[in-house]
Amino acid sequence: MNFLAHAYLSFGHPEIMVGNMISDFVKGKKKFGYPGAIQKGIALHRSIDTFTDAHAATKQAKEIFRPDYRLYAGAFVDVVYDHFLATDANEFAEQSLFDFSQQVYETMDNYVSLFPERFGHMYPYMKQHNWLYNYREKSGTEKSLGGVVRRSLYLKESDTAYRLFEENYQPLQDCYRHFWADLKPFARKEFEMLVSNDRKAE
Repeated sequence: MNFLAHAYLSFGHPEIMVGNMISDFVKGKKKFGYPGAIQKGIALHRSIDTFTDAHAATKQAKEIFRPDYRLYAGAFVDVVYDHFLATDANEFAEQSLFDFSQQVYETMDNYVSLFPERFGHMYPYMKQHNWLYNYREKSGTEKSLGGVVRRSLYLKESDTAYRLFEENYQPLQDCYRHFWADLKPFARKEFEMLVSNDRKAE
């Protein structure tokens, strides 16, 4: 999953949200330099990613992008899934998505000093252009697909990815629906386990 899903699947816990959002930019043992609750957010992010990659619906969705993008197919699926989450009427109305995006930025603003360097460079653009909300629009999704290319070492273009997204919109949405029905309860269970461990330590 991409940024919107990781923020949403932090279930309103500030430090877990920070860890969940920055996890891809924290390599190896560097996670141990963060406060405990942020480490738990990093762990939650990685559990979500492992679950996502192993899910049958995700494997099916990746096959749409794999012939053109090979190992990067999963990164494009992550962006596409955020589009479908943003447009999922069971999760967000248009205003509630906007309100949620603002709550995320307000939370993240309190932890800017802890951001990894690369995330710290990217975050102002995320906030300024409200990426979390703009996944809702196809134009915002197109820009996010382009962001995958900009952050990659080997990709040259995202026009093909956007064409595949449009041509396979319904099959990809079906993959999202099957996947999300399993991911959300899984993430909630993982979150509650992490938080309950904190409570036991107290």
